[in-house]
Amino acid sequence: MSILAFPDDYLMTTALHIQIGGYGTMKYLLMCCHEEKKMDDMSKSECDAIIDETSAYCGTLEKSGHLIAAEPLEPVQTAVTVRVRTGKLSVTDGPFAETKEQVAGFFLINARDLNEAIQVASKFPSVRFGSMEVRPVMELHGCSRPAAAS
Repeated sequence: MSILAFPDDYLMTTALHIQIGGYGTMKYLLMCCHEEKKMDDMSKSECDAIIDETSAYCGTLEKSGHLIAAEPLEPVQTAVTVRVRTGKLSVTDGPFAETKEQVAGFFLINARDLNEAIQVASKFPSVRFGSMEVRPVMELHGCSRPAAAS
């Protein structure tokens, strides 16, 4: 029986990270997604309140050692999609995916495990009107990948 070096399953990936990285914390990327129109439709005071609440929560996460980085993104209309096919560069306006929700920003955090990362994500104000994708960051040591066990 062989074990794949890069399994698709999130729990297996988490277990693999713990095995490779040892004990302690792992990095997780939290991708904040919502319909831009919902933010646009909010009053200035509602929008300011969400920004202030998010900033305060980020401050708390920074003090606790969870927050590594956080950045909002410009509106989706400013996005471009870059592709290279058979050596030819193609740049198109807008995002690649046609979706109802757009990535509005990201938070890179440290967490003990997926459960803690989910708890951190659940406290962001934006999850009340959008969603937060939580994904473990793959730790690559140099350019080599771990060999498959057999």
